[in-house]
Amino acid sequence: MHNNLTLRLLPALIALAFAGSASAAGFKLQNQSGSGNGNAFAGAAAAAEDASTVFFNPAGMSLLPRGHNVSLSGTIISRSIEFTNQGSTTANATFFPLPQGDGGDGGGIAFLPHGYWVWGVNQSLSVGLGMGPTYGSRTEYNFDFIGRNAGYFFELKQFNINPSVAWKVNEQFSLGFGLNFAHNESHFKQGVPLVDPAGLTTGGIPFAANNYLDVKGDAWAIGYNLGATWQILPSTRLGIAYRSALKFDLEGEQKYASPNARLVNQDITAVLKTPAVTSFALSHKATDRLELLTDVTWTQWSVINTIDLKSAATGVDLNQLSYRFKDAWRFGLGANYQLTNDLKLRFGVAYDNTPVRSAANRTMTLPDSDRTWLSIGAKYNMSKMLSIDVGYSHIFFDEAKTERAVTTGYPGVQTTRQVIRGEFKTSADIFSAQLNMKF
Repeated sequence: MHNNLTLRLLPALIALAFAGSASAAGFKLQNQSGSGNGNAFAGAAAAAEDASTVFFNPAGMSLLPRGHNVSLSGTIISRSIEFTNQGSTTANATFFPLPQGDGGDGGGIAFLPHGYWVWGVNQSLSVGLGMGPTYGSRTEYNFDFIGRNAGYFFELKQFNINPSVAWKVNEQFSLGFGLNFAHNESHFKQGVPLVDPAGLTTGGIPFAANNYLDVKGDAWAIGYNLGATWQILPSTRLGIAYRSALKFDLEGEQKYASPNARLVNQDITAVLKTPAVTSFALSHKATDRLELLTDVTWTQWSVINTIDLKSAATGVDLNQLSYRFKDAWRFGLGANYQLTNDLKLRFGVAYDNTPVRSAANRTMTLPDSDRTWLSIGAKYNMSKMLSIDVGYSHIFFDEAKTERAVTTGYPGVQTTRQVIRGEFKTSADIFSAQLNMKF
């Protein structure tokens, strides 16, 4: 009974991942390089300016100078998440009390390192390697957060290793292929909305006001990415890139903070998917100094509909959770201006659509909404072999209402105990730096 009840209280491992990345919609980390940050990553699948093309479009490796190309970047993301209660309710204040805090700032500061290497073996063949986080975030509210029973702590870390190869078919066409070896680690905490001040028990297990669930899980997954570039005109290049979905068979544990935790602590399993992504991008040299960039990117978030939570010991379905995500689109527009022989200026704007369908689907750890990027940056050539990139983006988030139900019960028989109603105000600042070497 209580295994079902406690697991049903979780937004589940799927919601762990959807804790709201500070850079891209859903939980995707758009920030895979320092150079792209100055353009809001517009046209990244066509730009192929440095070794970070390993991630954005492996076919772009054919366009880099022959020999070795290395790009090392670091990105700092500063995110603010503030919640305002707007009429949250509980079915029974005695047995299902609502905490009264606003949670404080659920955001924070994160650092994202990335490294890329490309070797132009000859005029046709290039090989490369990329490493860095592709998904990840941390959201943490104070324990007295009014939405605690819908989630108050989340941390997701997903690291990707991406060996790649590219083949230059001719002067117009290049093709690329990569493998992705990814490790996902998720950690989530959520309150339990039951209290028995009279000393009564429910199913033999006494509940206390400070009960919470603590869930951890991790797994490896393997996927692939494809890319192609087409030099339509000497001044215009089309890039097409596809990154496959990944399926993580998570294994972990559930801990239950109660006087009789030993009765409900157990190992669990769950399947977590990350969506496929397709991008179409253009790079156009309008003049000798001005380059225009644009892209349209589709993310197949609709693969995230429900997730089954199972007992690792018995394989029994403990519950099925519905999130009903929708596919999302991203549109980017950027420009590079070669101010001097050594200094290039970057500009960019992008609109990123959220996969969250409605306020009822928006969790505390996913205060996600449509967002707009404004970005600036610069590249400076220190020598023929060495250059640096810096970039800054500010992200404006649309209004994010939530009306999230907290329920208890069994599969197919659920009772709403609380409804968390309110509004999130979110903003993010992204600072990047990148060192490029070729030899």
